[in-house]
Amino acid sequence: MNYAAMTHDPLSYALRNVPRYTSYPTAPHFHDGVTAETYADWLGAISRDDSLSLYLHVPYCRELCHYCGCHTKATRQDAPLKTYAATLGQEIGLVSEHLKEAGPVRHIHWGGGTPSLLPRQSLIDLTDLLRDRFDLSPDLEHAIELDPRLVTEDLAETLAQVGINRSSLGVQDFDPDVQKAIGRVQPYEIVAKATRFLRSAGLNALNFDLMYGLPGQSRDTILDTVDKTLSLAPGRIALFGYAHVPWMRKHQRLIDETALPSAAQRLELADLARAELLNAGYVAIGLDHFARADDSMAIALADGSLKRNFQGYTTDQGEQLVGFGVSSIGKMSRGFIQNMPDVGNWRRSILAGELPVSKGLALSADDRMRGRIIEELMTNYACDLAPVCERYGLSLRDLETALDTLQDLITDGMVALDFGANDNVRVSVTETGRPYVRLAAAAFDAYLAESQATGKARHSAAI
Repeated sequence: MNYAAMTHDPLSYALRNVPRYTSYPTAPHFHDGVTAETYADWLGAISRDDSLSLYLHVPYCRELCHYCGCHTKATRQDAPLKTYAATLGQEIGLVSEHLKEAGPVRHIHWGGGTPSLLPRQSLIDLTDLLRDRFDLSPDLEHAIELDPRLVTEDLAETLAQVGINRSSLGVQDFDPDVQKAIGRVQPYEIVAKATRFLRSAGLNALNFDLMYGLPGQSRDTILDTVDKTLSLAPGRIALFGYAHVPWMRKHQRLIDETALPSAAQRLELADLARAELLNAGYVAIGLDHFARADDSMAIALADGSLKRNFQGYTTDQGEQLVGFGVSSIGKMSRGFIQNMPDVGNWRRSILAGELPVSKGLALSADDRMRGRIIEELMTNYACDLAPVCERYGLSLRDLETALDTLQDLITDGMVALDFGANDNVRVSVTETGRPYVRLAAAAFDAYLAESQATGKARHSAAI
């Protein structure tokens, strides 16, 4: 990346703390004024014209990795998994009763945790229930997150049997010393074997999740990790910056902070990995995803249909996202819903026949407008502001502060403003600015300044 023409130090941008914008407004602004009754009303308003996406959260792993920022817990027993699966089935039944005339399901995503820990029969029963309760689209994408250490030939065949057609493998890094530092030892041979099992079962749509900014990473280790990843040829690669948030995830205190790369080193690691992936022919998708040119995500980027939600960048075209399981988040036309974060209260609520809502947020016209702009910037790197304002009954005057906030990025050639016909303003993120696209999006975040001033929300570094 060429930073020579920039007025401001690129590190000053990389160090800024801003949300990842998998939603807008972001989750720290959800509140308990949105209740089970609110959710029931929102579900009841969904019609046959509304296509669905389903997210199922399984908050269990065999052990906790030191770096993990997910809502999960460790268990060595199968009993909690069976009980959880049974309750999840009851929640699916409960929610489906409120969906009077929902349209087809276009996308299903199993996340966690390690959702494949659910017993084989539980996976079969739950997927059968989804088919019974919902209208699954013939072109459904059915995805699951996997721990490569736990992928067996039998598991791969079970996943194929229940209709899974995309798998995401948590790789992070291939260096043995880095793996020890983050509490996730999985040699290259294990990942290669998992990949082979999945492909042998017909599961050819594979994603790899990698990380930069981990303890002990260097130029050599990140390049070796990318090289080994390329040898296994996944269709998509996510390259996430490690977010060290020990105040939120106490197990991250197991990581030696003195071994974490500096801000300058993080920026270098990100640039090195990005360059290698681009040189290998992958297409850059937003700030942290890459896809082979023939992958549906690269095609969605090219035709403008790429989306962003709580799973990150996605080809998911579902108009309503329904979440199941502990802490899961859904998005309806009217707002966001989040389930209770602890298994006990979540289960008791469902057994009582109540939707297990913890909090949420009803969307205003201003929220919808800004959310649309942010998603356009995060996916397509550009947005025509006037049509979006008009769509939600607002005007460009409502965005004056946002446009002023972009000034530094404009000066440094990271963002461009074009003033066109009909008083339109087009905001574009340049090639130089694309790794920093979160900063451009943050300019349109009406909640950010207050949350930073009050400490209501703490976010990760932009790079």
